[in-house]
Amino acid sequence: MAEARCPASCGELLQGLIQSSEKLISCPINWFSTVEVKTGKPDLQHERPMMRQALLSVLRWLEIPEKASRELAIRYDSTIPIAKGMASSTADIAATIMATARHFGVPLPEHSIAKLCVSLEPTDSTIFNQLTLFDHNKGSIHRQFDWVPELDVLILESPSQLTTSDYHLINRRAQLVQNETILTDAWHLFQDGMEQKDITQIGRAATLSATASQNILPKPHFQELLKIVARFSLPGLNIAHSGTVVGLLIDNALHDHEEIIRALKESEPGRYYTRFHQMKLISGGIE
Repeated sequence: MAEARCPASCGELLQGLIQSSEKLISCPINWFSTVEVKTGKPDLQHERPMMRQALLSVLRWLEIPEKASRELAIRYDSTIPIAKGMASSTADIAATIMATARHFGVPLPEHSIAKLCVSLEPTDSTIFNQLTLFDHNKGSIHRQFDWVPELDVLILESPSQLTTSDYHLINRRAQLVQNETILTDAWHLFQDGMEQKDITQIGRAATLSATASQNILPKPHFQELLKIVARFSLPGLNIAHSGTVVGLLIDNALHDHEEIIRALKESEPGRYYTRFHQMKLISGGIE
């Protein structure tokens, strides 16, 4: 028996055309999908989508006959909301891949996990133990950062859902090209913020990326949320570029979560985003 867990994400800190191809930096949070792989009879009705395919991908990578999967059971524990842009599928897939490799006693480096994940679907950079600029379609790592900003993320969840596959049916090439200059500015701001350990610049970068995405997948009451950011002098906000959640970036030393939640509930966004989750930005990585 072997186990692994992978974090969720509150969307992305950045996503768009960066250095000529679409890339992202996920916003990993302390909310996990835990997967166990052990010898036993599979119970396919109680597996999440893609878990079995993830297990099979590892068997192929290890050159183990696929018939071995008939004697491998998958169990999982996850409360990450699905189809919201919170990397629930990446968490399930990556944790299954790592748990399967561990079951066979084989170490699996991050770049191999990335390749296996993207062979199944576009993948969030939550699989890495550093904040990472990542080509989520090709699986290539472009830059990683040692520092993790001390930020809380107040996640605003609405009833609305959007699957990754449905998002990728959206014809968004023209908008991505239109937004490229903004994303270049956001990327420079983000790098400067990380190098200078300045959460204000990181928040501005995330807000720029979120604002640019409004012409691709608009978030309801976005302007009102920007007013909340300004009212409380928050570092910024971020979004799920391919999902429905919004995150308010909060410096816990300066801001009162409960006061912000009260303000949201008294505003128009609070009638649309009906669930709030208080989480912490983490480095990411499969444990």
